[in-house]
Amino acid sequence: MKKTVFILPAIFAFAVSANAQDIKAKDVPSAVKEALAKKYPKAGKVSWEKEKGNYEANWGGKSGEDTSVQFTPAGEFVEEVNAIPVSQLPIEVAAYVKSHYNGTKIKEAGKVTDATGKHFFEAEIKGKDLIFDESGKFVKAD
Repeated sequence: MKKTVFILPAIFAFAVSANAQDIKAKDVPSAVKEALAKKYPKAGKVSWEKEKGNYEANWGGKSGEDTSVQFTPAGEFVEEVNAIPVSQLPIEVAAYVKSHYNGTKIKEAGKVTDATGKHFFEAEIKGKDLIFDESGKFVKAD
């Protein structure tokens, strides 16, 4: 029985970290750190994650994640996400979540700008991100 107690938390921890993995700054390629410093010279107290092969820098606010940006391993900018209050999401987002996720609460929200300058909204529910266009129309689950 003790083995089960130790194995289950280990499996859970692996499943949670499989999507995004905290990493130390020393493990981030120099091209990525240089790209961050050039594009965001005022970013301070940065924490790093590796997600889907890209590197994500997080900083700012009480949570330390008010701003997050992703770069490819070569240092190419992918996207920027700025945290916003859930109440600032278009009303269509809440309606979509209510009808497709049976009243699940939106935990966090963000305004996304991709490498082309296009804007999206992100709503986090149950460990996944739902992406919506600027008008609140569902685009994809991430």
